[in-house]
This record gives sequence, structure tokens and C-alpha cells, in this order.
Amino acid sequence: MTLLRHPVAPWHDSTLALMTQGYAWLPDRMRVAADGTVRTHLLGRPTIALRGPEAVAFFYDKAHVVRAAALPDPVLDTLFGHGAVHTLDGRAHRVRKAMFLSLLKDADGVAALGALVRGRFLAAVTGRPWERQVLFDTAAESLALAVCDWAGLPLADTAVADLSRDCTAMVDGFASPSPRHVRAHRARARQEQALAKLVSDVRATRADAVTEGSALGAVARHRDADGALLDPRIAAVELLNVIRPTIAIAWLVTFAAHALHRWPHHCELLRSGTDGGYAVAFAHEVRRFYPFAPFVGGLAARDLTWRGEEIAKDTLILLDLYGQNHDPALWTNPYRFDPHRFTGPHSPLDLLVAQGGGDPAHGHRCPGEDITVTALAVIATELARLDFDVPEQDLAIPLSRIPTLPRSGFELILRP
Repeated sequence: MTLLRHPVAPWHDSTLALMTQGYAWLPDRMRVAADGTVRTHLLGRPTIALRGPEAVAFFYDKAHVVRAAALPDPVLDTLFGHGAVHTLDGRAHRVRKAMFLSLLKDADGVAALGALVRGRFLAAVTGRPWERQVLFDTAAESLALAVCDWAGLPLADTAVADLSRDCTAMVDGFASPSPRHVRAHRARARQEQALAKLVSDVRATRADAVTEGSALGAVARHRDADGALLDPRIAAVELLNVIRPTIAIAWLVTFAAHALHRWPHHCELLRSGTDGGYAVAFAHEVRRFYPFAPFVGGLAARDLTWRGEEIAKDTLILLDLYGQNHDPALWTNPYRFDPHRFTGPHSPLDLLVAQGGGDPAHGHRCPGEDITVTALAVIATELARLDFDVPEQDLAIPLSRIPTLPRSGFELILRP
């Protein structure tokens, strides 16, 4: 039995390698790991990385891994926010997450958001015929307008445009010790301040002043495990944790356009779909094939054993998402884009960990996955129906950058 309390000398810290190699860092290490695990240090902390269905079950067992104090301050300062549901465990996490589940797992609510996304996207993309536009920017602002409509946020279109830019900055800069990170930090501070004021204003109004069942009303009036209303800043953090991931679907929309441009036969399959089944399969394959979240992490809740090896309490445990989604032991021809793998009665959805794994109702898996799939399927179908040119541009996707995109953001020119 190998002891993992001091598995690697501190000078073998992999933080710099992660920052320079990006998505490739962990899968490359996994390929040379004889036992399917990687041992290293990140930010000076002993770290073990795992992959595979057994690892997913191990990682999402609340007796094994906790999130409190697992996320470093630079990530909280930009991506999730201090005090967010992602930082909670136990009953505090269950009570806070129940609020999100009530909003994000309702089929009618998800369908309503999908309809808003379709309308806002078509209005934006078709309103500029013969004009060269960057799809990523168009998608992000369309998604922002749709989610603000759906969440009941009474914002002018100019304020929504600012919110869209700030939310994309939060995502774009969370993993980069660079000017991107500074922009992300300032963007979060701006939006937390604005939304905290909005929450305070909502609490000062009559109950009927906010749309029934809206995210704004739910967050403003939510009571935590201690029975108290959320502090306005924490409420703003959680509102952003509904809005920001929805706007972040713009990354996947851009990848969907990249796939349709590279393999155009999927356009006809999307156009001819009658029940949306192929569009959903296409959305799942975009999430599997293209790089989005590289991994998720937490801390060992106690001394643990994984495949005969001891993991000391407070060791950082990573679950390799990008690597698992391209593991040839789990996927046939993993580097072939093939939505058909998600059609039929034996769809391998249980192996897909694009946004984490486990049960969203009881663990830390993102509860907004249905929204991601719905919005992506809707926009991909509309892209397949549109007549547009793709001008000469740089469509390379650098794996060294987290998060990544085609370098051009995918420029298109719509034919009316």
C-alpha cells in the first residue's frame, strides 16, 4: 500500500505545467500513469487525480470529498463568488442547492427558457444581414437577454449587454494569472454590487412586484439552513450562478458552429429532425468532444483509500473530465465527432462528465445541465437552418488556453 501523504517532492509542483499546457496537462499525465492515477502538487498542495466511472462514484461520495475550502481564492474572486453554493457541504449545501433545483429542474421552466433563447438568438443573428459578426459575442448577448427575461431581472438592454460582457469576462479570466484575471475580478465586483442592490430593492417591494417563480424572487426570498435570508451580496452571487453559466453556453454554441462548418452533413440531420432527438444528441456530443471544463476538484474529507493507496485528509482530489470524455477505454473512436453515439436505447450518457458527474439532486453536479443541453440544441438547430458564409479566419482551438475557443470566435456573414 503506497502512502500519499508526501507523494511528490514540492519542487514537482505542477501549477506552472497546468497553466502552460491547459487541457492537455492532465490527460498527458494520465497516459503515462501505470495505475490510472496521477500524483503531484498544485499550488503547493498534495494532489491526486482520478478518472473513470468508479472514480466518479468515489469523487461524488460526500463521505469522501468536500468542497468547503477546496476552491482557491482566485477562482472564487472571479468564477463562483465567495459564499457560493459550490463552497458549502452537508445540510447547508442541500438547503441552498434545493433553491437551484427548484428553478433549474422544472421541465416547463427549462422549455420556457429554451423558447426565449431561440427568439433572442434569431432576432440578434438575423438582424445583421451581410454584416460580418462574431458568433460568440452574438450568442453571449442573446443568452444574457433570454436568461434575464426568464429570471425576472428588470434590466434595460444596455445593462444586459454589460452583464453579458462581465459574465464572459468572469469565465474567461478565472484560470489565468494575467490581465484576463484582473478583468474578471473587476467584472464580478461590478455585477455583485449591482445585483445586491437589486435584491435589496426587491425585498423592499410588495411580494407581487416580482414575477412568480422567477429566479430573482426565489433568491431574494430564500432562507438558508439557519433560517435567515441570504445576505444581499451572497444573493447576488447566487443570482450570478444562474446567469453566468447560461451565458457561458456561448462557448458551446461556438463549438457547435465549428462542428457544423467542419462536418456540414450534420446540418441536414438537424434540419430534418422532427422530435429534437438528434439535436439533443448533437448537443451532448459537442459537450463531450470539445474542451470546456478540464476537471473538477475537492478535498479529501478524511483519510481515504483508492485502489489500495492511502489518500491523506485534505489532499486535493481531481476528477479528470476532459480526459474521461476522450478515454478510448470508454468511447469508441473518441476523437471522432459522432452524435449518433447518443442516439438509441444504449446512449452512454452515464459516462459523459462534461459538467461533472454524480446526482445533481444530492451532490455537487451542476443542476443547470438540462438548460445547457436545451439551449445548445435549440441554437444548433437554428444555425443548421440559417444560410451563412464563413469567411477566411483562424478557427484553430488552442488547448493550452482555459477556457478555449476558436481564435476568431467564429465569424460568419448571414445571407438574408
